Amino acid sequence: MSVDYEDIAKKLKVISDPKRLRIIDMLSCDELCACEILEKFDITQPTLSYDMRKLEEAGLISSRREGKNTFYSLDKDGLDEIEDSLKLIFHIQDDCICKE
Repeated sequence: MSVDYEDIAKKLKVISDPKRLRIIDMLSCDELCACEILEKFDITQPTLSYDMRKLEEAGLISSRREGKNTFYSLDKDGLDEIEDSLKLIFHIQDDCICKE
């Protein structure tokens, strides 16, 4: 597997914000409504919407609408991609990039 450094760097930049990282942790338990997430932070609804949009654009969460509510859940594939890529980058290997 090769590493898409640009894509991984973008994803890591998105989750480098502690609030977004906490949101991912919260969503690891279960799908949550935006209102449930908002209760845990001292931020405005537009700020939460911005953060959720960034996470969704990075492919780390997905959303669905139900009436007036938006529900968010983790995108396991997006998170697995970060984990797999970091394992490749940090793993000492014989076919190291410096030997190319």
